Amino acid sequence: MTDAPAPQREIMSWADFGVASREVAQMVADDGYDPDMILSIARGGLLIGGALGYALAVKNVYTMNVEFYTGVDERLEVPRILPPAPDFVDLGDARILIADDVADTGHTLRSVEQFCEGKVAEVRTAVLYEKSHSVVKCDYVWKRTDLWINFPWSDKDPVGRREGAVKDFV
Repeated sequence: MTDAPAPQREIMSWADFGVASREVAQMVADDGYDPDMILSIARGGLLIGGALGYALAVKNVYTMNVEFYTGVDERLEVPRILPPAPDFVDLGDARILIADDVADTGHTLRSVEQFCEGKVAEVRTAVLYEKSHSVVKCDYVWKRTDLWINFPWSDKDPVGRREGAVKDFV
């Protein structure tokens, strides 16, 4: 009896992240898009959002918490925006760059785009990875894959446990 082969995965190292975040920032700059704000989708988009903020010299980096995934290929029926949500008062002329680690189904990105609609002038999206079945086709993508992705910030078990925490992703 032989063991089944482990499922193939996309592996991102910290070094890959450094290259990827810089290349995505260069795509944005080369496109002439000059965002007034970067809106990072927590948790996966926090690191790419921060890296893009530095690379594009954008100090207005905000966070939006969206709950959707509960495990590997396990998700809620629809994404839920968790409080506190950003307040876009007086940002009608603003250009927003939404940052996330991956556009998997794209439903999380779509919910954030819809949240921004009518509140800001323009919204674009930037991700490290985009999957072919994503309902959102992102403006800036480092790599396209349909494999499950192991990110360096989430490929190990947590060092602490929280009561009622969701299942591990690995």
